[in-house]
Amino acid sequence: MSKRFPFPIPFGWFAVAHADELKAAELKSLQYFGRELLLFRGESGVAATVDSYCPHLGAHLGRGRVVADHIACPFHAWEFTGEGRLAKIPYCEQMPGRAEKEAPLRAYPTVERNNMLYVWYHPHGEPPAWDVEALPQAGEGDWAQARRQEWVVKTIPQELMENVADPIHFLYVHGTKTLPDATIRYEGRNYYSRQNADMQTPKGIVPGSIEIQGTGPVGGWTLFSGICDTFLMSFTTPIDDDHTHMRFVFYKKKVKGEIPKGGVADAIIADIIKQFEEDTPIWEEKRYWEQPMVCAKDGPINKFRRWYSQFYPDASPENTSPENKAG
Repeated sequence: MSKRFPFPIPFGWFAVAHADELKAAELKSLQYFGRELLLFRGESGVAATVDSYCPHLGAHLGRGRVVADHIACPFHAWEFTGEGRLAKIPYCEQMPGRAEKEAPLRAYPTVERNNMLYVWYHPHGEPPAWDVEALPQAGEGDWAQARRQEWVVKTIPQELMENVADPIHFLYVHGTKTLPDATIRYEGRNYYSRQNADMQTPKGIVPGSIEIQGTGPVGGWTLFSGICDTFLMSFTTPIDDDHTHMRFVFYKKKVKGEIPKGGVADAIIADIIKQFEEDTPIWEEKRYWEQPMVCAKDGPINKFRRWYSQFYPDASPENTSPENKAG
């Protein structure tokens, strides 16, 4: 648990790579959830994620190789399935007794969806509690991927996602002329936000809106509708107790079969990235107050925090340490 934040790493589905970053028979070493992981894609094309250290004598599997749909250890060539089962010992037919009873290598449920690879993390190994939503904008059709952007931010995912519940900061950090008039609600594992975003043009006002939705602590998606339709998938993946890997993936709606370039289309994306980078130094230096001193015009920050707390296993969102209280 971080010294800055009184929370463990949350559980849920987290994006760990773009799908096209991992080809068949390739492997990729990762550091997420305070652990060293190995992501690999079998020759059949199915991706899997396991802990990085071989349960035999502890060799790092990142130096191994993919054999069919198995990962082979670089030390003694023991082979493991994507579910962590011991599949083969090349020099011994008899399997260790423990390996026959259980998977000796911890595996993490992995799905490929929305052109991303997602891993389910739960500190106690609990199975997935929900599915990853398939987003039509991330598939084939009227939308096409336009840009990717990534950052490592010295903070936790909760702090990044709290922005949705804090529209006031847009006036003072991002210099917007008006306060976003957003409707925000939290239901079960899901959250929703919507605001009008009409744009003044030489030909008059073009109606527009900004719609945000998400499930769990992974991030969510934002649909900018109006003068130039833009779709953003955002992913918050915890690296350790104090660092988060943030990914933005932008899609644009095609016009006459082509991806819009330049003008308003690129300006929207550039402004979103600019706003994130304006927030970053604040996130990296701020303290977490368990009982913040809020006023009547602030957004639903405490409601957001209560909602987010459901993704912390065996932990209460309450922390009574004086260091986490404002004032």
